[in-house]
Amino acid sequence: MQPFAYVRADRVEEAIAAAGDDARFLAGGTNLVDLMKSEVERPRRVVDISRLPLDGIVETDAGGVRIGALVPNADCANHPLVRRRYPLLSQALLSGASPQLRNMATTGGNLLQRTRCYYFMDTSFPACNKRAPGSGCAAREGRNRIHAILGASEQCIATHPSDMAVALAALEAVVEVRGPRGTRRIPIDDFHRLPGTTPQRDTNLEPGELVTAVELPPDRFAAASHYLKVRDRASYAFALVSVAAALDVRDDTIRDARIALGGVAHKPWRSREAEAALRGARPGAQAFRAAGDAAVAGAHPYRDNAFKVELGRRAVARALEVASA
Repeated sequence: MQPFAYVRADRVEEAIAAAGDDARFLAGGTNLVDLMKSEVERPRRVVDISRLPLDGIVETDAGGVRIGALVPNADCANHPLVRRRYPLLSQALLSGASPQLRNMATTGGNLLQRTRCYYFMDTSFPACNKRAPGSGCAAREGRNRIHAILGASEQCIATHPSDMAVALAALEAVVEVRGPRGTRRIPIDDFHRLPGTTPQRDTNLEPGELVTAVELPPDRFAAASHYLKVRDRASYAFALVSVAAALDVRDDTIRDARIALGGVAHKPWRSREAEAALRGARPGAQAFRAAGDAAVAGAHPYRDNAFKVELGRRAVARALEVASA
């Protein structure tokens, strides 16, 4: 681990002022500390934000829920408001990591966690455009079983590892951030980036900006939603494919739907094509298979991960089947 300056902030304004352009915010540290130990991340300054007053969950005036950036994942998953109104989010959080990590990992940190691509995580591999822009992407010709089949580029085929963020994409969350220029509210769809030619940028945060909260709008899908995670092990494993599925069914007709996938792209992948395929259809195997087909249309698999196309198709259909039941 490289030497760094440590600053502990007691107020949001102090944290932002201390950050500058080459600092990292430290909360639970479940991802950042590991990356610093392996020298993937080498910040000159670490700003400890763990004492900031950002650990509450409250109902908003609009009937939604506001989740502070420092709420631990375990607390969020088990909060009465979240469990009752947003079971999709609770299920996603409880499928991630281990109980010990969920007790430490925070809402903001979960959004900002970095890919677990082998070539990014191990500095002995020199070719990683995400870690060293311009060096190449070893995963394209290397071991790419866990990598992206949607939205990738010549520069990077890594996937985003979060379960929580996939559920937030389906729930159309808004991320609140504060920085030197004030407060911004970023729709979750615009928060994370596809790799394009700048894979080193995971999000659209500007230097010095701090995630302060996530807001969820009132949910119409709580009664018919499901988070499905397909992985190599039953616990403590990242998704090969995951699906956040939600349906609004009235009079035996799907009036609206939300479909988001994880483990398949550089960001949580909202499939509006799958949602469109479901609207106006009767709930059932035929409609669910059509949605699965639409969700993976245009997929570009690599040598080791072609199985994700069929897996994604079936995972969408299965998640919808469970949600509709």
